[in-house]
Amino acid sequence: MLIYNARVLTEDGAPATWLQWQGRTITALGSGQPPQDPQVINAGGHTLLAGFIDLHVHGGMGADVMDATPEALHVMATFAAQHGTTAFLPTTLTDTHENLLKALDNIKRVMQAGTTGATILGAHVEGPYLNADKCGAQNPRHIRRYCRDEGRDIFAREIVRLITVAPEFPQNHALVRDAVAAGVRVSVAHSAATAAQLQTGIALGIRHSTHTFNAQTPFHHRDVGIVGVVMGDDSITAELISDGIHVHPLAMRALWRCKRPHQLVLVTDAVRPTGMPDGSYSFGERTVLLKDGVVRLPDGTLAGSTITMARALEVFAHAVQEPLEAVWQTTSLNAARALGIDGQKGSLAVGKDADLVLLDEVFRAVLTVVEGRIVHQVL
Repeated sequence: MLIYNARVLTEDGAPATWLQWQGRTITALGSGQPPQDPQVINAGGHTLLAGFIDLHVHGGMGADVMDATPEALHVMATFAAQHGTTAFLPTTLTDTHENLLKALDNIKRVMQAGTTGATILGAHVEGPYLNADKCGAQNPRHIRRYCRDEGRDIFAREIVRLITVAPEFPQNHALVRDAVAAGVRVSVAHSAATAAQLQTGIALGIRHSTHTFNAQTPFHHRDVGIVGVVMGDDSITAELISDGIHVHPLAMRALWRCKRPHQLVLVTDAVRPTGMPDGSYSFGERTVLLKDGVVRLPDGTLAGSTITMARALEVFAHAVQEPLEAVWQTTSLNAARALGIDGQKGSLAVGKDADLVLLDEVFRAVLTVVEGRIVHQVL
């Protein structure tokens, strides 16, 4: 398969106008006259870049990871692909141990069976080992300290790739150790940790920041908090919800200047109402309200977002005043590096998976290819 007449954003920055793949693998790319191929797609001058990788997504189109049904994950995978996402981590909510395991078991089954949309890479466990004082929209009723019996159950599923924790509690230090031993990346959020407490967590193995700025102790010039440590520590990859609601554009720009080019990852943190009309929706045991694209608890607390990765990239590029050539990796390569799969995914290079998204001039995904399969096309 060959796609030509494109502006191809390559890993090494070399100019290219066409890309060819066979099976699931990119076999060639370049500029000038493309090779012969029996199957061709004219990109119409649009921009071809690596498919988006979303490390933090709870739901969409009326479905939620905690529904623990194959149908919910298939709906999410299809919707994600329609907006350029080629791989994602279904993300759990704070809940009972039983419900968490049901969600993880469901993710594992669907991973093994595959989807017709975006690839499921594993699970992001967000909670329950958080701080109720920084719960955000997470249910404080189920927030608790880490228990190694629970941890054995969680890590035995062998699909958890990322887990979020509040490191200020000594009991949760064991979680960081156990996760690192299991090859799971550990993140900080929903936490009231001091800078010193987070630095202790980093020494234990924390390497990621979930939805940076949100549900974290803020930066102050005499008390830098979680945000200050994240911005200043080169070992930490920072997630960002760039919907223009969760984080001010100037804060996005400051984070980019601290973490560019490889340590900032755009995520959606999308929830069940994403892609749906205004109204009320279930969110675990609670209800959230969607109005004008913003999801909140009845008390006004933000409860995830309704953006897509394509929209996140558009908002972010505008906020930091950079061209796509400078920021594309925040939606793909940086996430792949965080998960240790950048040898296979995350950029357009010969030998890597043919995970592709073609964006038009208004950041609309007009073609999505997942591991060589065309799963969305409106050309």
